[in-house]
Amino acid sequence: MAQFGQVLFPLMELFHLRYFVAVAEQLSFSKAARTLHMATSPLSQRVRDLERELGTVLFERDSRSVSLSASGAALLPLAQEVIRKFDDIPLRLNSAANPEQISYCIGVAPWLHPSIRSTLADFGLQVADHYQLNRWSAGSRELLTAVHQGKFAFALVHLPAQMPGISSHEIFREELGAVLPARQFIGRDSVSLTDLVDFTYIKTAKGTQPTYYDQLEVRMSAAGVHKRAVLSSGDFASPAEVVSNGNSFSLTILDQDISANSRNAEEVIALPFSDFNPELATGIIWRTDRAEEGSDLFELITALREAFAESH
Repeated sequence: MAQFGQVLFPLMELFHLRYFVAVAEQLSFSKAARTLHMATSPLSQRVRDLERELGTVLFERDSRSVSLSASGAALLPLAQEVIRKFDDIPLRLNSAANPEQISYCIGVAPWLHPSIRSTLADFGLQVADHYQLNRWSAGSRELLTAVHQGKFAFALVHLPAQMPGISSHEIFREELGAVLPARQFIGRDSVSLTDLVDFTYIKTAKGTQPTYYDQLEVRMSAAGVHKRAVLSSGDFASPAEVVSNGNSFSLTILDQDISANSRNAEEVIALPFSDFNPELATGIIWRTDRAEEGSDLFELITALREAFAESH
């Protein structure tokens, strides 16, 4: 803590506030650490550094829970506002330099239905006189964090995608099925989880699968499907290659138009589930405060939702 005359100024950095806000919004050091892509121990230490600099306790901790202290509750809205204003600096500068056209980065998750990409492309042309939309591709979890931090105006992601301060709107839903070795399921028109208890579930690389797949894994485990194998590649052709060897399965979207190129039709087969009906939802996410009436994204998000409502 630096001292100038008789006034003490805490030597805190912006990242201290980001760490504090992440924990405060989720009331969990472990969840916040995952969101920030760091370990729990250094996150906890950074928060304690901030508490020491401010001379106050921000969180009440015990072995089972974390809660905000009175000081923490007072700091949270202040810290959120500081972070938002900092993250908005590039956008505000761009708006000032190019008043006729505002440039935004937007996020697009992989494996979206072609009709969604087509609607987004048409929307980009529709608003081109006023907005330049620069696309960036990443996993849904990464995009959720980027939207929350103000790096992206909005993102198209697989749902659920939940975080405090984030709004979402579903725009599409697709039926999921199992990719199976064809020779072991000849003549079948469906499969049940009971049929797969001795099979290994093939997962793509960490961070590439939709969050919804985590819920499906819980369903699998409850049905007795416990074997797992995680691939190092996020290419959906890779699970099919493993599945073709037998005694394993993976998940896929059952729309043949978009799945045909991701499977070897002679060695694997895609079947719907007979004992439950998993569906993968896709939606738009945006930061709630930025799309309120009078805020910078209000008109853009309103027009985007209308575009998808008309096309789907």
